[in-house]
Amino acid sequence: MTVPEKYGLGPIKVTAITGGRVEMAAPLTGSGYSVSGCSGGGSVSSGGGGGVGLSCGEGPAATINDAMSLEVVEIRDTAAVLRIEPVG
Repeated sequence: MTVPEKYGLGPIKVTAITGGRVEMAAPLTGSGYSVSGCSGGGSVSSGGGGGVGLSCGEGPAATINDAMSLEVVEIRDTAAVLRIEPVG
């Protein structure tokens, strides 16, 4: 799914839904990255680029780059409902 550029991420791709978690990957479009509320990792170069992986379960929304809220609303077998909106 495509997200606004101001969130600092390129299109987010769901890579797996397993064990009550949604695994996602996205390229970075800025020079920094932060996440709180679900596990995430990745790398970024000082000039931007790189990528990040996220693993989120149902529950409270995660905050990404202090700009985007990402919530896993529901997980059903091989499908998930995600809510993405601006922080604040």
